[in-house]
Amino acid sequence: MSNLTQGCLRVGQQAPDFSATAVVDQEFKTIKLSDYRGQYVVLFFYPLDFTFVCPTEITAFSDRANEFKALGTEILGVSVDSEFSHLAWIQTDRKSGGIGDLNYPLVSDIKKEISIAYNVLDPDAGVALRGLFIIDKDGVIQHSTINNLSFGRSVDETLRTLQAIQYVQSHPDEVCPAGWQPGDKTMVPDPIKAKVFFAAV
Repeated sequence: MSNLTQGCLRVGQQAPDFSATAVVDQEFKTIKLSDYRGQYVVLFFYPLDFTFVCPTEITAFSDRANEFKALGTEILGVSVDSEFSHLAWIQTDRKSGGIGDLNYPLVSDIKKEISIAYNVLDPDAGVALRGLFIIDKDGVIQHSTINNLSFGRSVDETLRTLQAIQYVQSHPDEVCPAGWQPGDKTMVPDPIKAKVFFAAV
């Protein structure tokens, strides 16, 4: 492990780097977050393998992984399970409560160091809450959400947020209003120029 710090983690800060074993195409590989520098990363935590809400999220992200790849984005899933548990879950058919082959790596955080670094570990339960972080090409956290254990996240909203981040990073003189979707109007953050947007709403 490297550069893992505990404490308050905020949007705008450098994402804590880590090195860990992941299951990639049913093989064990050591991956580092810093290996993905130059790409966007959706890093999401989930409580445990072989549970109930988790497979719905994991398979939903996998089924739409190509949409993220088209936006220069890698998805990484993380839980406190071992890589052996990850592999067994991947090798279990979806109809039997498994997740089948995935289109992104599942990372083992068995020592709970990554979950602590990202401030998502529930110490009483010993598992990670449903944290999700969008990290930009420079390794900076641009978005974070943390759900409690019993309800899942939206792939649509993650994708929309990613697209908004990428838009404003490539159009630094514009901002995206609430509910913005690609193709919608943006606004210029200026008291006079913003009136053009509001007049058209």
